[in-house]
Amino acid sequence: MSRIRLLRPLRSPKLPLLALALLAGLGVQPLARADIYLCVDANGKKELTDNPRSGCKQLDVPNNIPAPSARKNTGPAKPVTTPTDFPKVGGSEQRARDADRREILNQELRAEEKKLAELKREYNKGEPERQGNEKNYAKYEERVKQMAENVARAEKNVEALRREISNIK
Repeated sequence: MSRIRLLRPLRSPKLPLLALALLAGLGVQPLARADIYLCVDANGKKELTDNPRSGCKQLDVPNNIPAPSARKNTGPAKPVTTPTDFPKVGGSEQRARDADRREILNQELRAEEKKLAELKREYNKGEPERQGNEKNYAKYEERVKQMAENVARAEKNVEALRREISNIK
């Protein structure tokens, strides 16, 4: 039986001071630095860091992009105004456009519902008929999976069309 040595928590009088210093430093945002150093240890392992140590070489990184400066609050945003030469649509014309849009969406909805009914009929609740070229069960499973995805997609399309129709004024 191997011996397991339990580690005791580090107890140091400097630890609370270190934690306090870290917490105080969180409120201070340092300036963005772009210095990158390549350090190689005794085993030849390379490490990229932004903390220079002895034996590290500073890399010259081209196209270095500095951090953006903070935006200054210039007050409330200006309201958007419509240009005077912007074309306006009258109420009756807009209602006619909405009626045309509703009719087009209803046609699409009927076509999508018909497609969904056909897909569900072929899918046969997850057990469609096997075709002659599906002697391999994996091919059959792949076709069933594709059919399930097609049914789910058609259901989402029907739902989206119904939602779009309900949003028309």
